[in-house]
Amino acid sequence: MRITCALSDYDFLGTPSDLDVVLFGNSGDPMRGSVGAALKHAIMREKVAPAPRAWDLLALALAVVSADLAGHRERSPDGWTREFDLTVSVVDAPFWNANVQAIQQLLAYLSTDRWTLRFVEGGILPQPDRQPEHPSEDCVVLLSGGLDSYIGAIDLAAQGKRPLAVSQMVRGDGEKQVAFAAEIGGGLRHFQVNHNADVPDPENPPSQRARSIIFLAYGVFMATTLARYHAGDEVTLYVCENGFIALNPPLTGGRIGSLSTRTTHPVVFALLQQVLDSAGLRVRIVNPYRFRTKGEMLRECLNQELLGAHAYQTTSCGRFKQFGYNHCGRCVPCQVRRAAFLAWRGQDLTNYVYGNLALDDDEHAGFDDVRSALIGIAERREAGTARWLGSTISSGLVTDKQALANTVERGLAEIEALMLAQGVR
Repeated sequence: MRITCALSDYDFLGTPSDLDVVLFGNSGDPMRGSVGAALKHAIMREKVAPAPRAWDLLALALAVVSADLAGHRERSPDGWTREFDLTVSVVDAPFWNANVQAIQQLLAYLSTDRWTLRFVEGGILPQPDRQPEHPSEDCVVLLSGGLDSYIGAIDLAAQGKRPLAVSQMVRGDGEKQVAFAAEIGGGLRHFQVNHNADVPDPENPPSQRARSIIFLAYGVFMATTLARYHAGDEVTLYVCENGFIALNPPLTGGRIGSLSTRTTHPVVFALLQQVLDSAGLRVRIVNPYRFRTKGEMLRECLNQELLGAHAYQTTSCGRFKQFGYNHCGRCVPCQVRRAAFLAWRGQDLTNYVYGNLALDDDEHAGFDDVRSALIGIAERREAGTARWLGSTISSGLVTDKQALANTVERGLAEIEALMLAQGVR
């Protein structure tokens, strides 16, 4: 699928494509897509001064999100792998074209699709405010509304850090993000936005396998606005995820490729870090919980009172919207969540649509994800962790492989304890 993403004044007719998408504006044409119009205005209201290449990275991320929404997996030859030929307008096209291989590798690993990218001139670089604001925060943390990001922000504040919280506004989580930011550390500065990607004939439901690129781009973008960045220092972008879900190993042989998402996988972070370093963007991506299970994150959180009051209000479910903004209780993220609560306090106030996983039917104990967890636990025990993980940590970009493998073992042990407590066999 050929897609061109550029500003509204770009000569779209000069670039043959299957879909044109207007970046940072509205298309005014039902046959064209649009993305980032409200985002641009939100940035302008902040009166900040981001790095020029951070604008380009944001444009790329918006283009990727639009393509991800426009591509239909069921229409691909194998029913899954899509092929994108993506043109993106940026300010520094020569730089991005010189580094296109690394970006294509990153997107291919993230989504398991095939990406061909080309960059053209004509990107966005707004005139900076006469008196730009340089936020005094010392780091950036992504705050999604999920349990792990909530714990991460709590811990950073408890450690004396002053993070700027960055959120992608999502229906069902938007109000939570605001409330969480307001109560952590006496109140965090909060940048909450939405990409508002809109394309004709979108995939339904959307795959969203490449969505993490926009979250990370937001974080990088805001990191380059901080006073310490403008002083020449490096800024840490904290992306907080338990090590088991970050690796997200396929529980069975059938859950391969992007069926097990790679949103916070170490390879994704390593490849993006390479791009940032090449771009001269002094932002370091860190997951401080890469060697922690979700249960360990809960138990070791530095503000147990705050966590105990609000942990159940966070979101973990992979099908949250599908179930009317409720946790299904049976998908892999829900199982990991329930196992973590059990390991923490043994009590979970979260409302689950499918509460009793021991019920012997296709909705509960017989549901694919529940059976996959049981199979994965058994196969890991029989084959050994290293062999069971297979390609999940085989990349040379993955460091500390043994520590990661140990984290997976402990994560599976938490899930197994949940299955025993639920009476699932």
